[in-house]
This record gives sequence, C-alpha cells and structure tokens, in this order.
Amino acid sequence: MIYEIYHETSFEYGGYVTFSHNIARLKPKDTETQKLLDYKLVVSPTPYEESEFLDFFENTNKFISFKEAHKNLVLKAISKVERDEKHIRSLIETYQNSTITYKETLERLKRQEKEDNNAKMYLFHTDLIPMANKEILEYVKDSFNTDRPLFESVFEFMGRIFEDFDFESGFSDVTTHIDLIFREKKGVCQDFAQFAISSLRTLGIPTRYVSGYIRTIPAEGQEKLFGTDASHAWFSVYIPDIGWVDFDPTNNKIPNEEYIILGFGRDYHDIAPLKGVVQSSGGSRLGVSVDVKVLE
Repeated sequence: MIYEIYHETSFEYGGYVTFSHNIARLKPKDTETQKLLDYKLVVSPTPYEESEFLDFFENTNKFISFKEAHKNLVLKAISKVERDEKHIRSLIETYQNSTITYKETLERLKRQEKEDNNAKMYLFHTDLIPMANKEILEYVKDSFNTDRPLFESVFEFMGRIFEDFDFESGFSDVTTHIDLIFREKKGVCQDFAQFAISSLRTLGIPTRYVSGYIRTIPAEGQEKLFGTDASHAWFSVYIPDIGWVDFDPTNNKIPNEEYIILGFGRDYHDIAPLKGVVQSSGGSRLGVSVDVKVLE
C-alpha cells in the first residue's frame, strides 16, 4: 500500500519573533516493512540556516533557524510511503507463534548476548516515563505468568488497557504523570503508550515509544475530510530472537499495513515532531493539520 501523508504545523505569535531555532522530525523512516518513496519539507518564512542529520535513534532531524523577524511560522511535510502488506502480515504471524516466555526473556537479557545489547537502552526510565508504582505493577502482573509466552502476555495487557481506559482528548498532555492516567483510567494514545512502556520497563522488558500515523476510514456514506487525521503513538516490545513487536493499546491491535512509522525513541521527547526556542514577547497559537491518503 502506498500512502501520501500531509502534516502541517503552524504557529501564530502574539509578537514578532526576532530569532528562533528549531528541530523538526517529520520525515518517515525507512524500515524492514516500510519504504520512503518521496519527502519534502516546505518552511515559511525561508530559514536563515538549515541542515539535516540522523540522531542516536536513527530518526531524521531537520535543524532550521530564523533571524528575520516574523509573526507566523508554517512547516508543511509531504511524504510518500510504501508499506509492505505481505511482509507485515507474515511478521505478525511469526509474532503470534513466538514461544519464548517472560521468564526466559528475563534470563536471556541477563546474559551478554550481542544481539540484545541495543535493546537494553529501552529498559531505563525517563522523566516522562518513570518507574511504575506498586499499584500499577499489581495491575500489570495479572497478565504476566513467568511461563507464559511474552507475546501472549503483552497482547493481553494491551487488550486490558483498551477495555479499562477511556479515550478522552483534552484531559491530559504529554507531561501528565502515568499515576494520574492510571487512577482516572483515561487519556489519549500517547498516554496509553507511555503507561504501557512504564509498566513493561518496570517488569524488565525493553520497550520503546513509537510515533507515526494511522489510516482512518470515515463512517459509511461519509466523505473523508482533508486535514482531519492526526499523528498517532503506540509502543514496541523487544522479544529475543524475534525483534521489535509493535502494539497499539488505543485500538487493541498489532499495527499492520495501515500504520506509517515516523520514528521511535525512549519517550515522546525523542521523537517530538517539532521543538525549538524562540525570542519574542507574547504568547503563541499552535495549529496542526494531518491527512493520510491512500494512493490508488
């Protein structure tokens, strides 16, 4: 399947910005299941300086700076991505047949197996994703029998988040603590992903944050409106001898060909679409428009 993704980010400032520098992470990744066919980033006003580099997680970062005074900033990222449906479905079948248990995974990670070393960086907690408290840990453990296949345990845990938590936009932001998300049992995709990551890392399972897009299909008889899609977040678990396996607790499914991967890292901060510093007075208004289109 081939997708065209349009992602526009705009800022309207209360006063003139006399200087700013930013990092944009809007270029989708090339992966085993995904090929980037085309990409362009249009920025207004014209940057004073710009450069592109890969970070530690192999996400593409675009550095842009401005010295000309401006009251508006607009970034339009347009990508064309091919998802290998046949290969993705084959991988999902492999995941489902995985037999390595939670106990065997912990024992394996204690050894110095070369192929596991890079995954171990995703065992550590961050400011955004702290260690899970005892109450959360008791909740999580209901899905994890030491002799049960790790994939099966994580799959059940994902389903419990889907059933027990309500999707409610506006309740939280990316900095909302997972204790509050668990106590209120509500949030959005990034909350569910970060809650799961915290829980699984506390159990000793390498887990990373994944950011991207998902194809949305309008209700029967309705036309899909341009710009009404949104970026999406889910999590990925490292299963020895299998690799990284994605789970989407917001939709209770293993991400398939309908998902487009933008990037991944330890938490949201590692793959935030845009971050920067501005010199100005007054506030700012943020606007985001996303559209994911299947190309015939």
